[in-house]
Amino acid sequence: MRFAVRAAAALLFAALAACAPTIKTPGPTVEASSIAPDAFTATDGTRLPMRRWLPDGAPKAVILALHGFNDYSNAFEDSGLYLRGKGVATYAYDQRGFGAAPNTGYWAGTEAYVDDLRAATAALRAAYPDTPLFIMGESMGGAVAMAAFGGPNPPRADGTILIAPAVWGRETMDVTKTVALWVSVRTVPWMRLSGEGLDIVPSDNKEMLRKLFRDPLVIKKTRVDAIWGLVNLMDEALDRARTFGPPSLILYGEKDEIIPKGPTKEMLERLPPVPPGTRRVAIYPNGYHMLSRDLEARVVLDDIAVWVSAHSRGADLPLPSGADKRGWDVLEKKGG
Repeated sequence: MRFAVRAAAALLFAALAACAPTIKTPGPTVEASSIAPDAFTATDGTRLPMRRWLPDGAPKAVILALHGFNDYSNAFEDSGLYLRGKGVATYAYDQRGFGAAPNTGYWAGTEAYVDDLRAATAALRAAYPDTPLFIMGESMGGAVAMAAFGGPNPPRADGTILIAPAVWGRETMDVTKTVALWVSVRTVPWMRLSGEGLDIVPSDNKEMLRKLFRDPLVIKKTRVDAIWGLVNLMDEALDRARTFGPPSLILYGEKDEIIPKGPTKEMLERLPPVPPGTRRVAIYPNGYHMLSRDLEARVVLDDIAVWVSAHSRGADLPLPSGADKRGWDVLEKKGG
């Protein structure tokens, strides 16, 4: 019997070892990064499709926007058009494995996404040397920004805008989720999962959600190893909150069903002290996860425009919505 148990255990561990997550890591550095009208070329020569929304004349500020998980650069169409009217240029690229970028559906690794952000920021800084430059990240994009700015050699930007940053790391998950992910990524990393049946509402803008469902560039079924990679990134983002110090506008919706309140509050409590006026946290009572595309998106975009304009002048102003006056006590530690 003991022999049978040991044999079964050996077979199990052999099966686990045989299946490993597939990570499409970048190649070696071969050139300097560059920005073209329709693409950002990373340092390994990978071409990542890019969209841009430019105002008439020289911009007052530039935003480099990072989309969320399974989304792509088109996520910033509405915000880019709105900010263009405020004199702000917005650039957004499809991150590796998403949209029309190479290796669609595969994870590239936290370091790859952080390195691409550094390189794209450097290319935009070279193109706009005297213009304030901000990084705006939504969900996964916010986690990439936190990992980059909380770590060594942060991008040379003037500030960040984090829209519902993905900080639901393992230490804030219940054990059933972490165990299920551990087993799944070691047995069926290739399996594709959908969100059907989860009864999660990412936004109250149903027409926008219908468009996303019809968009062939939005990933509908996700590889298990890509989910594992995202959780690794969220681990890193939550951990690096302790050293995340750039001027920042951090936005969160009370109705967010994607990133729970508990991890978000944990992240905010870990942030290091900064001088007055350096950081604003805005909590929207009617906001969902996709704040900049919700039905009340204009409220959020107005706040972003005012914050960017003020920090571009070295000033600090309260947000028009008043969402920055809401206390952190609304972020009850529930759901993770």
